[in-house]
Amino acid sequence: MATNPYDVLGVSASASAADIQKAYRKLAKKLHPDLNPGDKAAEEKFKEVAGAYDLLGDADKRKRFDSGEIDSTGAERPQHSYYRDYADDGDSHRYSNGAGFADFMDSDDAFAELFRRGQRARANRRGEDMHFRLPIEFVESITGATKRITLPDGGTLEVKIPAGLIDGQTLRLKGKGAPGTGTGGPGDALIDVEVMPDRRFIRDGDDIRIEVPVSLSEAVLGGRIRVPTPTGDVTMAIPKGSNSGTTLRLKGKGAPLRGGGSGDEFVTLKVVLPKSPDPALEAFVEGWAKGKEFNPREGNPA
Repeated sequence: MATNPYDVLGVSASASAADIQKAYRKLAKKLHPDLNPGDKAAEEKFKEVAGAYDLLGDADKRKRFDSGEIDSTGAERPQHSYYRDYADDGDSHRYSNGAGFADFMDSDDAFAELFRRGQRARANRRGEDMHFRLPIEFVESITGATKRITLPDGGTLEVKIPAGLIDGQTLRLKGKGAPGTGTGGPGDALIDVEVMPDRRFIRDGDDIRIEVPVSLSEAVLGGRIRVPTPTGDVTMAIPKGSNSGTTLRLKGKGAPLRGGGSGDEFVTLKVVLPKSPDPALEAFVEGWAKGKEFNPREGNPA
């Protein structure tokens, strides 16, 4: 990057004051931050151009620079002074001091209008989006719920959780973010939802899986048991001769489908013996000849 102010403005050392002003206006129109929003490189170049013009546009400073009395930064550090004006001028004209737009805006109506539009856009800026994390229970993700978030200012925000929501999904609440300026309007609230694990249910796409313990009697003789679902317990029939690992289906007890209806809940049975030894059960098994003949590992090598 050139440091010589003549090189920065693209003029010779013998250029007239009018040529220097013309070169500055041309570069300023091209690099001004209002015409290059978010372009940090253009903003830095604009400050460099403004600093060069601050030096060469002042007859006394130019004379001292040409004579070697001051360097390209100038004794008053014009670029830093300019940036301070740029940053601290508040709601007044940001470039009205020193080597700013005031030097050429009045003589160039088209560009001045662009600048005024930029000022109006900043005065009517949309508010920032606000991000929140919201943990919910597994059942709430399936059935839907209404939750509240506490805002930094102590207020609350009501969030409606749609039925069937997936872990990691982001909800957008329009207009519930930070306030804007003028007619810019508020930003949005973005809610990142985290579904907490459940000790009973596991989600499998639109279906739900659960493991349910059954007694030996229920497994052998069959029966009817109560099984949890996200919407409450239901009665399910256990077929005779059920084994651990037998999976039964409860139709429509899964997560809601986007097109209507719901997935299913799959119930896997787990045969559980009593914790305390049962002499009667032990005596029965001891005399159960067919039970001794049966090898459950046959055909299922480890």
